[in-house]
Amino acid sequence: MTFRERLQSWRYNLVPDHLVGEILTKRWTDNAIPFLALVITVAGFGTAIPGFFKIASLQDSTRQLGEFSIVVTGLVVVMLGGGIDLSVGSIFALSCFAAVSVFFIFEQPVWMALAAAIATGLACGAINGYLVGVLRLRAFLTTLVTFIIGRALFDILVVNFAAQIQMSMAMSDVWDFIGDGTLFGFSISVLTAIVFAIVTHIALTRSRPGWHVLAVGGSRRSAHNAGIRVKRTVFLTYVFSGFCASIAGFLIATRLSGAGPGTGLNLEILALTAAVVGGNSLGGGRGSVVKGLMGAIVVLVMTNGLIRLGYGTGTNQMVLGLMLAVAVIIDIRWLKNRHKVLNEVYVAPVYLKMGETQSAAPGSGTPYELDNRLSETDYIGLGELEGPEDVILDRDDNLYCGTRHGEIVRFFAPDYKRSEVFAHIGGFPLGLAFDKSGNLISCVGAMGLYSVSPGREVKRLSAETARSFTSIVDDARLRDPNDCDVAPDGRIYFTDSTKRYDAHDWALDSIENRATGRLLVYDPRDGSTKTLLDGYRYANGVCMAHDGKSLFFAESWACRVHRYWLEGPKAGTAECVIKDMPGYPDNINRASDGNYWMAWLGMRTPSFDLSLRHPGMRKRMTRRLPQDDWLFPNINTGGVVKFSETGNIVETLGDLSGVSHPMVTSMREHKGYLYVGGILNNRVGRYRIPGADESWTGLNSYWGGGK
Repeated sequence: MTFRERLQSWRYNLVPDHLVGEILTKRWTDNAIPFLALVITVAGFGTAIPGFFKIASLQDSTRQLGEFSIVVTGLVVVMLGGGIDLSVGSIFALSCFAAVSVFFIFEQPVWMALAAAIATGLACGAINGYLVGVLRLRAFLTTLVTFIIGRALFDILVVNFAAQIQMSMAMSDVWDFIGDGTLFGFSISVLTAIVFAIVTHIALTRSRPGWHVLAVGGSRRSAHNAGIRVKRTVFLTYVFSGFCASIAGFLIATRLSGAGPGTGLNLEILALTAAVVGGNSLGGGRGSVVKGLMGAIVVLVMTNGLIRLGYGTGTNQMVLGLMLAVAVIIDIRWLKNRHKVLNEVYVAPVYLKMGETQSAAPGSGTPYELDNRLSETDYIGLGELEGPEDVILDRDDNLYCGTRHGEIVRFFAPDYKRSEVFAHIGGFPLGLAFDKSGNLISCVGAMGLYSVSPGREVKRLSAETARSFTSIVDDARLRDPNDCDVAPDGRIYFTDSTKRYDAHDWALDSIENRATGRLLVYDPRDGSTKTLLDGYRYANGVCMAHDGKSLFFAESWACRVHRYWLEGPKAGTAECVIKDMPGYPDNINRASDGNYWMAWLGMRTPSFDLSLRHPGMRKRMTRRLPQDDWLFPNINTGGVVKFSETGNIVETLGDLSGVSHPMVTSMREHKGYLYVGGILNNRVGRYRIPGADESWTGLNSYWGGGK
């Protein structure tokens, strides 16, 4: 390797530029900007204002924050449901007046004042909910009207009854404790806000009504088509917003023991700014309570900080307006262009120099020399299948294969002209294997490891493994489970080809060529799934060795086959037994003569091998060219290879005509025939193997007995 090649290898293999794309796919990255704004705001005003972090100052600020956060929480729920509530300020003020009037004018107990505040908030919220949710009026105009009416009503009540409130002699230790007391060092308003935030967050993320709110906010039409009661859901979001505003109004009533013309003034603007600055989308369906709380802290610290620095109301309003404008621009532009940014940065190819290989061309005289024997295959299910990636036969000689439509199809012996859907799993059933009890095990692309009993009962065995502590991408999820095999003790060994891409994005994985494939094991005794090996370029076919003490698995993009030891002095380790092949290996299965069959899904080409040494070119290619013009592995011409325990090539079969089976992803020997499958084929091929044992079956090889 030259110095330049070493430099390229370091640049593309060691520099984790792919992490940028992985980070941007995470939902928590939406919190990065509001969190950064929060840190800058608190640090900036804390530095500029002497005594900003003193206990007395913080206690007064946190009481305001508690009341404000409760209002913001209610507004966030409305926004997540696709609406907006401009009346929270007037509901807050009316609820405050209801509480103080019941307590001071009518001299009723505290719980009656709380009930009056809540009843006021629920009534106002129900009016908004009915108008917006049931009558389907415009949320912005409707809540603007109710805000104006509510504010006017509050001003009339304050003018007429303010004197009676101020002259009242009503007193209560409970009232004073709620307004000025602390519990465990926290004010009651802060503790209430925390409880509201936790309960609301759990409800939105863990309950059916919460999921309905997010679904309605994402798309009301789709939510309606899915059977969600959209009108009721929207109605309840406004009722909840009114409830939150009423609780906050009661808390400020106990803190100030009164209500004046400034109560709740401009609160709707502050709450809306906080919700949007926190990262909640105005379009609905995207956001969280946590984001609302971050926005509430930013807005309140900014507002109070500017006042303490001597700036007037005009400056405050201007800053809030600018913050709201910037937040709206970021929300709209990021929501619209996020996928474009991801397309630009997610695919991060690495440098790889493939080893020199022997030719597979006819007449080359190498062990890999392809012939034309696969062109002699008979067809099974011609035109009835779409994508039989793997094939397998049972003890009654019936043939099974998966299809792109999520079905496993069974063809009945002996002529295989009659077929039926054996099981519908969904996804794309890929690798197949029978366990000792006759259950058909299947790797299902993007779904996991599944089992189908002889009675056709479908059961999911595994969909995840333990997550790596150092991984940013969620590598616990099985994204591309590919092939599987069953050990004598019942454990199922299978591959997950890539942790970064789903099965249908195999071309992107081949172009990127990162070592993200792995070998896993599922233990039916405790239902656990463990990762045994990691760091392979598209881990693929799996096959137990004849003695059951080791297994072979393919590494497609590296053109290698490895052997993993289950027992003996090498247990738990892997070694490469075949490397630098001219073809890309896929499924591996046992042969009757003690050797192993291996599929080549395609053949290496000089052009793609060269592109692997130029990751920058591949990166530009994926960004500038349509996918039809990309350069990726040739999968139109393949073959079948037989190799020994030690990795020696015994024979190679091909289809030089390009008609019968030019592309092969699997093959299975059974009673003297080789059954051939291909993920791009519309049939299964059957080739008679000269001199093969016509009594040998794979099931007998694994489990003995039977026919």
